[in-house]
Amino acid sequence: MDHGHYEWSPLVARKRLGWPGGARVAVAFVVSLGHYEADPPRDAFDPPTHSSPLRIMPYPDYPTVTHREYGHRVGIFRMFELFDAYRIRATVGVDAFTARRYSGLVAECRRREWEVIAHGVSQRQAITAAMSEADERNYIRVSLDAVAGASGIKPAGWLSPEHSESTRTPGLLAEAGVQYLGDWANDDQPYLIGPVAAPLVSLPVMRDLGDVHLHWNRKVAMPQWSVLVREAFDTLYREGAESGRLFVLPLHPWCIGQPFRIKYLEQVLAHVRQYDGVWLATGAEIAAWYRQPGTREA
Repeated sequence: MDHGHYEWSPLVARKRLGWPGGARVAVAFVVSLGHYEADPPRDAFDPPTHSSPLRIMPYPDYPTVTHREYGHRVGIFRMFELFDAYRIRATVGVDAFTARRYSGLVAECRRREWEVIAHGVSQRQAITAAMSEADERNYIRVSLDAVAGASGIKPAGWLSPEHSESTRTPGLLAEAGVQYLGDWANDDQPYLIGPVAAPLVSLPVMRDLGDVHLHWNRKVAMPQWSVLVREAFDTLYREGAESGRLFVLPLHPWCIGQPFRIKYLEQVLAHVRQYDGVWLATGAEIAAWYRQPGTREA
């Protein structure tokens, strides 16, 4: 280990993890509802993973801006319909720009009892180690305040744009009262991270399986994406007979919400729904359960 955020813990050496009702797998679908700015500040770090559907264009890059906007205008509503049909509540990451400019979308999430968590300031303003501590603390405060103002509830969870962090981020989030973090991708169970006195719960995401990472960036065809996601779930379900597993799938309305991709998400939801012993939950519910005494047995 070359950092002090948590101790190394091999899964095979841990106590048995129990989920509510004896479930084998806790499942959370994390939807990133982030705004893609047309003209971010000059000193902002725009992650290089942000690529145009056609080509890289200088400002104003309307091909990319409008392509990403599709998620807020159309894609998220297809996802609402699908999750409603399968009676699944998602966890949605909302950045400050979305909270302020698309309050109606936040209201739609709340009406469905989706959990709304903080997702930074905008998707083209990532956290980096180049920030001062004061600037990063202010960045976190701006995001949390905007989401709380739009949703009426202080966010329990945090998802950074492109999972970006500095070495200070977990500690600053804990200081701000955040309960759990969705940026790390190193486990199939939750674990504690950050300050020993007030740790966060880390809910590792299946980054390899995310719609953007696997399909958009790595060019895996959507039919194969659906197969791989279902195979991963089946493996965790089988392993969960011995000790509970966690399946957190990241999704993006601008990508999976397209008319030629949405049916593959439906295949995943239908597959998960057919199993007994699955706890479909929000990030906050999973983190709160994990903190309770007695969830980990000898």
